[in-house]
Amino acid sequence: MRSWPAADSRRRTAAKERAELLALRQGMRYRRMFVALLGVIIAVSAVVVLLGTVGLFSETRSRPLTPDEQNQYKQEEIARRWQAWPATGVFPEEVKYLGLDRAQQYARRVGIAPETDCAKAADASVAGVLQNHGCVTMLRATYMDQTASFVFTVGVAVLKDEASRISAGEELTQDDRVGVLPVAFPGTVSERFGPDQRQRTGWVGAGPYLVFSTGGYADGRTRAAIPPEEILHSELWPAAKSIGNQIAYFLADPPKVPPCTQGNVC
Repeated sequence: MRSWPAADSRRRTAAKERAELLALRQGMRYRRMFVALLGVIIAVSAVVVLLGTVGLFSETRSRPLTPDEQNQYKQEEIARRWQAWPATGVFPEEVKYLGLDRAQQYARRVGIAPETDCAKAADASVAGVLQNHGCVTMLRATYMDQTASFVFTVGVAVLKDEASRISAGEELTQDDRVGVLPVAFPGTVSERFGPDQRQRTGWVGAGPYLVFSTGGYADGRTRAAIPPEEILHSELWPAAKSIGNQIAYFLADPPKVPPCTQGNVC
């Protein structure tokens, strides 16, 4: 049977409508899938951000310091004092020492020398040890005793860290003729105090510092000029050691450690 044009047109129209409806349904299905996928991505991102925020807060919030952190705080504080403190903080104007009959007396600072290289501030044998262990610098000051009879130079050798200081100390000679080189200040009681006038030298370790001390007579007497049978003045060397020990104590005195990572409140 021959089909009429009108019937063919209706079929084509119906087929076109069905195709368009199918395409519309497929597009809506893709759109729902896309929206669902986007929602998952947003949800995952939100969880990641939330976890990161919680982790950051947990990491940065104040908490009690651990024993290792407390020890590290002390070491870092002590190690930076030679730079953080003024020169007059390292070398106070007056330092207590015990004189004859254990009477408390005060040594008075004569002057503070400019910071210098370790090799230039110590005898060669001592300077070699200091350099081999990474000596950073040498700080020196000269004191006189309460009677102005004796003069003392104290030298603070700054090592890289406490371990380096300990290693250097193990290699230093016990020869009391060598150590820190004296610093004389013209026009003062110390003006005749040089290497030959040193009667004895010594040192003490404190934190990353080796604190040297040496003492002599203010009148310029050399060590060689004193006969073997003549006893060194009983107050000279104890005073020199006491002054060096006092300065070492100031430098290495343990600081007060805050209880928390952000101060006093955890």
